[in-house]
Amino acid sequence: MTGTEHAPAPGAFPSAAAEEARREPPPRERPRARVLVRQTLLLTGLTSALVVMALVSASVGAYDIPLPDLLASVAHRLGAGGEPLDRVGESVLWDVRLPRVVLALLVGASLGCAGTLMQGVFGNPLAEPAVIGISPGAAVGAVAAIAFGLDFLGNWTLTVFAFLAGLGTVLIVYTLSRSGGRTEVVTLILTGIAVNAFAMALIGLFIFFADNAQVTQITFWQLGSLAQATWPTVLAVLPCAALGLLLAPAYARRLDLLALGERPARHLGVDVERLRLVLVLLVALLTAAAVAVAGVIGFVGLVVPHLLRMVAGPGHRFLIPAAALGGALVLLSADLFARTAAQPAELPLGVLTALLGSPFFFWLLRRTRNRQGGWA
Repeated sequence: MTGTEHAPAPGAFPSAAAEEARREPPPRERPRARVLVRQTLLLTGLTSALVVMALVSASVGAYDIPLPDLLASVAHRLGAGGEPLDRVGESVLWDVRLPRVVLALLVGASLGCAGTLMQGVFGNPLAEPAVIGISPGAAVGAVAAIAFGLDFLGNWTLTVFAFLAGLGTVLIVYTLSRSGGRTEVVTLILTGIAVNAFAMALIGLFIFFADNAQVTQITFWQLGSLAQATWPTVLAVLPCAALGLLLAPAYARRLDLLALGERPARHLGVDVERLRLVLVLLVALLTAAAVAVAGVIGFVGLVVPHLLRMVAGPGHRFLIPAAALGGALVLLSADLFARTAAQPAELPLGVLTALLGSPFFFWLLRRTRNRQGGWA
């Protein structure tokens, strides 16, 4: 028997180099795999940071609660052992601190998610809910409820009035910007600017007719704060925030297709007009819930989605949940700073986010203009 009888046929056994080439993913798949890994790590990091910040925020304040005692009190309430705090500590933790932490999570997540949806709808990183009048419109409803002393719906009064006013504003802007069965984005934004001015005029009119106590309440509310957080307030905003946050990820794929342009999105089966209307209503739901309980808090919906987009790409399957986590983290951190930086006084939360967000907006505006070679 000769050696030639056992020689393998050409190509029967691939070489080591060929086998390695076969196992290695195509060049186009490798960047995508790296992006997925980065997004997974970022989501994990945001979740971990949010848990840590929630614990710190619940324990730090004018009345400090050591973290082991806090965890023991939570375990006691859950029936898992542990010892309760003293009477004052239990009241501070469960009646003041934890409602505020939960409310900051809900409001921050709502604003971050709403900003992401707005930027996806308009295809513009400069967009946020205030662009088309949602925030000022919701503010009109809440201020009207305060100025006229309306409370027939209990803790739901501000939320309901803010949502109805925000929704009405959106419908007005959307109707006025439609032409020939289509909605032009530029017309939508310009109409929103006009409605913003009208909403601010209405707020000024309500303040003029309000008494001193109501003016103080409206002024404090407009500055943005979570100081009035209670469990009934949390329960009032929870349905709107939860519904919006649960529905938003379902539109991630269609937002990705819309990013290709309206015409390609239509060819791929996306009903652009219906998508835009549904998402604007969803943004109104999220924004109205946040504005009703926290007042006017700007720039969270602008800064957070854009930073995440810069770090891990524009895919909305990642961007929507990440922006919700990031918005919650930013607002929780800002609220902790607002109530501890100048104790016993408390800084207005909306003022603080505006001070931090305005320079970022100017930088983003300049960066966008330079990339496009000017606005003309």
